[in-house]
Amino acid sequence: MQMFIDGKVADAADSATINVINPATAKLIDTVPAATKEDISRTISAARKAQPAWAVVPVHEKVDILLKFLDLVGENHESLAQLLCAETGKPIVEARAEISNITIAFRAFCERAKHLYGQTIPAGMEAGQEHHVLITRREPLGVIVAVIPFNFPCDLFDQKVAPALLAGNAVVVKPSTDNPLTLCKLTALLGAAGIPAGVCQIVTGRGSTVGNWLCSDPGVDAITLTGSAEVGIETARNASAHLIHTALELGGNDAFILLEDGDVDLAVDELVWGRMYNTGQVCCASKRFLIQRSRIKEFTDKAVTKIASLKQGDPTDEDSKLGCLISENAAIQAADQTTLTVEQGAHIIS
Repeated sequence: MQMFIDGKVADAADSATINVINPATAKLIDTVPAATKEDISRTISAARKAQPAWAVVPVHEKVDILLKFLDLVGENHESLAQLLCAETGKPIVEARAEISNITIAFRAFCERAKHLYGQTIPAGMEAGQEHHVLITRREPLGVIVAVIPFNFPCDLFDQKVAPALLAGNAVVVKPSTDNPLTLCKLTALLGAAGIPAGVCQIVTGRGSTVGNWLCSDPGVDAITLTGSAEVGIETARNASAHLIHTALELGGNDAFILLEDGDVDLAVDELVWGRMYNTGQVCCASKRFLIQRSRIKEFTDKAVTKIASLKQGDPTDEDSKLGCLISENAAIQAADQTTLTVEQGAHIIS
């Protein structure tokens, strides 16, 4: 699969590629370009050139284009879900839900954009302003880089791309190298729906190269990144050289608390939703379980039974509730963390 730069599909300038592997089968799905610094410069240049004209397109016309995009998503819903399932390893039922979220989110942002009004500050609020009326209006920042993680690529695409486009910005999407294929298709569908060349583009490659080039380019006006704390620190450091705006959504250590008078059955159901969805690869998943001592045994017994009942298997199986982690390396890291926790005194219950 190719990148989408300046309204056209594109390979890397040196034709280098990166393999995209199905984490459930370890089989090659496709390849994507390993973008060069030349590719990144060309992408940013195209975005800067296209953004001013896009900024003055009326909101209702922007909305019409995004609604055409949603029609194309609807026509390709199942193929997009199957692709997301294959490259991410999440159960197909979860993949379909994530593709369905595109329509929900884009429509919501479209409606919100049509109701973003300016504000008028009444005269006389400050001394010397008795005969003045102050009016505020929103203006686009310019070129936005959207760095998107592997765990919910479409959901984060919705949240970052839709509002940025509706506000009149140009967007450059940087997906994870583990599963960039679905986002490449979605970006191309935006182009097919009528987004002008250069307004929404996608470049692929390692975060250590492509991500750093994007986040340190002076032609970028803002970066919105969802990822680890380590990547967030590096991004902030790169962006600081040019005072690029940054919005960083990083990792969490969320607590799940059950008090003595809590509903244990409900808590166990919430445990499965909060910890097991997407095989636990959720930034806001429950990480620490703080259970009132008097309810520990009941909660633990019911939790073990509930988790054991979840069918784990081929993500394409309609009955699978647990797929696999995003990569073999991720599985090794999880095993190492489990071993370390046991060495520190934890017990595995089954």
